Amino acid sequence: MKTIGVLTSGGDAPGMNAAIRAVVRSGIDKGMKVMGIMRGYNGLINGEIIEMNRSSVSDIIHRGGTILRTARCEEFKTEEGREKGANVLKVFGIEGIVVIGGDGSFKGAEKLSELGFESIGVPGTIDNDLAYTDYTIGFDTALNTVLDAINKLRDTSASHERISIVEVMGRKCGDIALYSGLAGGAENIIVPEVEFNIDDLCKTILEGRLKGKLHNIIVLAEGVGHANEIAEQIQEITGLETRATILGHIQRGGSPSAFDRVLASKLGNRAVELLNENQGSRVVGIKGNEVIDCDIKEALSMKKEINRDMLELARVLSK
Repeated sequence: MKTIGVLTSGGDAPGMNAAIRAVVRSGIDKGMKVMGIMRGYNGLINGEIIEMNRSSVSDIIHRGGTILRTARCEEFKTEEGREKGANVLKVFGIEGIVVIGGDGSFKGAEKLSELGFESIGVPGTIDNDLAYTDYTIGFDTALNTVLDAINKLRDTSASHERISIVEVMGRKCGDIALYSGLAGGAENIIVPEVEFNIDDLCKTILEGRLKGKLHNIIVLAEGVGHANEIAEQIQEITGLETRATILGHIQRGGSPSAFDRVLASKLGNRAVELLNENQGSRVVGIKGNEVIDCDIKEALSMKKEINRDMLELARVLSK
């Protein structure tokens, strides 16, 4: 394979730049021409493509976001949009493509493979919602951002003897809430995968008060409900001052952690290796600290499960 492309799609995640860097330099090392596709599938359709060299990716491993930019693209979900993208790839002589993003981005990569362009998916999303891999690029950095916020909120929560709800991202996956809640010593962790009952939560809070627990940190995954509404319900039922903090897109920013930089470098390199072997319609990931790859259809069909043992551990340790 002589010419490959790389794009980032969907929500940005810390470590995407490290993955781009790995793809570009690994590709060049194998004698390939590497083309950067700007603004995801939207840029592909519009022909926003530039040739990249080693200097193109200098001093980006530590930067958050993505130098290739990213965008949502409804047009690429249509057959006509994908045909446009395929024609652009032909014009630029691109034979294979590395797609860095989440499940929606992978579905686009799958369609490109069906059109004859070998595609490899690299998991770049803070949500950690892809079942085939233990971790996605950006998840660890987002966790540390949330943990820093929890640490600060705990100080003010303790000072005012109040309940603090921290709403975190993750869509329908509760991993950010679970891992940050356990690491931050949260009294309660609420995730979409487990049924939530407001009365049971309030009972736990009031029982804690009787035991001398004068403040509470509750970590709430956004897929469950709105933090402000739940805070109002808790305050109304318990009579205890309750405040909500919604972290929002701050979780997507910042310099990637060492873990995310190393993960992105490994996965970006492996994606290029697969293309160099003329393999496509695959995704790369990590299992048991080993880099793996599997069929993209198989990866997308897997259902992500919450780690209930970790949830139980968090419950035991919060007492």
